[in-house]
Amino acid sequence: MPAVKSRAEFAEAKERGFYSIGRAAELSGLTPKMIRHYESLELIPKATRTAGDYRVYTSADIHTLRFIQRARSFGFSMDEIGTLLSLWRNQRRASEQVKRLAQKHIADLDSKIAELQSMRAALADLAEHCHGDARPDCPILADLAGLPPQ
Repeated sequence: MPAVKSRAEFAEAKERGFYSIGRAAELSGLTPKMIRHYESLELIPKATRTAGDYRVYTSADIHTLRFIQRARSFGFSMDEIGTLLSLWRNQRRASEQVKRLAQKHIADLDSKIAELQSMRAALADLAEHCHGDARPDCPILADLAGLPPQ
């Protein structure tokens, strides 16, 4: 009989504007596991619980989860997202703080892009010098092993 009580609880919660974790996941584009993770990191408030101890979320929680998901899609770290959430929630914030954080992140992305381009160029050079035939010698493996080129 607990399942009937749970369904009734969820129906009542839904009528009051709450969403189950599964529905919150669907609406936010996240997984239930990630929602629990963000809750444990205190990026969102602890979920309201039903009498059966099921998590339920408000529309405001879902809006915050969407914010987090979008910030993650830009590659912001959890600490940066925490800062962005604080700034978003503070209506008296200076946009200068937000811009400064975004510009720092852009510089970090530029640095990572340069590093990836350098790795790509080095690997492309090694691949170009590899015969790619039945011979056993391979400059790619030699480089990875720290051996001089042959």
